[in-house]
Amino acid sequence: MEPVDDASPAVSTGPAATTSGRDLRALPKAHLHLHFTGSMRHSTLLDLADEHDVRLPDSLRNEWPPQLSAADEKGWFRFQRLYDLARSVLRTEADVRRLMREAAEDEAAEGSRWLEIQVDPSGYGARFGGITAFTDLVLDAARVASEHTGVGIAVVIAANRTKHPLDARTLARLAAKYAGRGVVGFGLSNDERRGTIHDFAPAFSIAHRAGLLSVPHGGELLGPDSARSCLNDLRARRLGHGIRATEDPALLERIAGEEVTLEVCPASNVSLGVYPTSADVPLRTLLAAGVPVALGADDPLLFGSRLLAQYTTARATHGLDDAELAALARGSIHGSSAPPELRKQWAEEVEDWLATTP
Repeated sequence: MEPVDDASPAVSTGPAATTSGRDLRALPKAHLHLHFTGSMRHSTLLDLADEHDVRLPDSLRNEWPPQLSAADEKGWFRFQRLYDLARSVLRTEADVRRLMREAAEDEAAEGSRWLEIQVDPSGYGARFGGITAFTDLVLDAARVASEHTGVGIAVVIAANRTKHPLDARTLARLAAKYAGRGVVGFGLSNDERRGTIHDFAPAFSIAHRAGLLSVPHGGELLGPDSARSCLNDLRARRLGHGIRATEDPALLERIAGEEVTLEVCPASNVSLGVYPTSADVPLRTLLAAGVPVALGADDPLLFGSRLLAQYTTARATHGLDDAELAALARGSIHGSSAPPELRKQWAEEVEDWLATTP
């Protein structure tokens, strides 16, 4: 496969973004599921790898996007190894600021009004003077990028479920320190098959007391039991993925009733082998059940598509009309941590979009 030049923020969206309906770039939306390193442009990865003499495998250079699967732990290990390699090109403060600025530029180009970007500072602290110093850098980079693009940017600090729960408590205390100062939530990421969700409850209690949203990953690789544990043990108000809650009607009804937003990432579901094709992602099942859904891109660097492509897929593959796509955008705005007055303004802009002539 020839490498794709994604220096333009319109990468992997294609002409369908503006055909067969209203322009999806103009649809106001919030992006609630985007990982820090995974937000990097492929062209930036190549630039920084060359600048810092980091050797990349063909799957990240000439055969991008990589062929992935997480159907077993070996597949997840390969995915994580590629992510770690990509993270290793971030060597300087300028690199971090570039990544954040470009992520914000890409969001602005795709109609995002608000971005909540997720990061585990412990993966970067050794190179950037510790987890507190790195968090300071990310938050300042987010502030500058927001001023540059007009996109509101907040940070979710996430623990790693493959590490000890005590490490998660350290990160929860860090997140709590920055509550109200740019950090809006606390998450739990990495391979769902590792760790026990209940063991991370004390960390989430620390974050909850600080007023932070509980936004763990769950309900993807391990199915509905994982999603249920996130609700029961971690008091989740949003679920990263959560897509396999569709396999348990009672759980699906509970999620809808409690208005827990699911951050659904169709491209990553397919790339990681959760579903064989985009058509198999049960997006319509969620919508029919009344579940709040916010589409997300997860890790565009590894999956090859950004947020706009998820909306394009919802239109082209799942047959969602513009009213249903507007409902998805409203769900993303409502599920965000943006100030109420901004959420109200953006929701009105969604109605304005829907009122335009296709």
